[in-house]
Amino acid sequence: MKKYVLDLTVRGVELLSDRHVLLRLTDKQPLPEMVPGQFVEVRVDGSATTFLRRPISISFVDRVNNELWLMVAMVGDGTRQLGRLQVGDMLNCVLPLGNGFSIQSEETASLKVLLVGGGVGVAPMLYLGAELSAMGCKPTFLLGGRTAADLLMLDMFRKFGRVCLTTEDGSEGEKGFVTNHSVLNEPFDRIYTCGPTPMMKAVARYANEHHIACEVSLENMMACGLGACLCCVEKTTEGNLCVCKDGPVFNVNRLLWQI
Repeated sequence: MKKYVLDLTVRGVELLSDRHVLLRLTDKQPLPEMVPGQFVEVRVDGSATTFLRRPISISFVDRVNNELWLMVAMVGDGTRQLGRLQVGDMLNCVLPLGNGFSIQSEETASLKVLLVGGGVGVAPMLYLGAELSAMGCKPTFLLGGRTAADLLMLDMFRKFGRVCLTTEDGSEGEKGFVTNHSVLNEPFDRIYTCGPTPMMKAVARYANEHHIACEVSLENMMACGLGACLCCVEKTTEGNLCVCKDGPVFNVNRLLWQI
């Protein structure tokens, strides 16, 4: 898929929580083709301590309004600078990068699909759920956070499927981790997940035990986004692979997590 370097215009900035912001970006031309699971490398201007671009998952693509949505977790100086962007500002982006989730319209409508997201890992689940819904599949979202304040954009998720929630403190949904939720007593044909590595490994174990096809979106540290710097290498059954170029989405059978 062709890659682009674009100066996108900030059309909207929405504070989702005290640590998360949603950026809605647009361009004068139609945005490039993008698939769920891919990401964007954004240049951070105005930060004296940020020299490298920051990888941000594609959260949603609104083709009607020609918008790209990015959910940013403000955890460092660079991402906090992104949270200070205003409507009308420009954001330089390299996109789309990486490989997305595997979804085939011919078979997807008949499948029972579970999308599991934790923390900022819920971001790519929204676009994936929207695409599945457009194919005739109504997915089940299983979203987890430490508290109710960590559960973001729930109204958007509910547009595309059933939403099940967990919080560690029990303030919303079922108390515990996503792998403790009662929805896992139901049969599923396929699982897609993104979030903290311990969470994804637990989901992968569940999928393996129940013989369910599972794909994970890894969140290794990615600097260049093109497979040149080798800082995001993951050990796989095929040797060391760059998450930014060969992923970030992998079938769990390609990873060494079950060994």
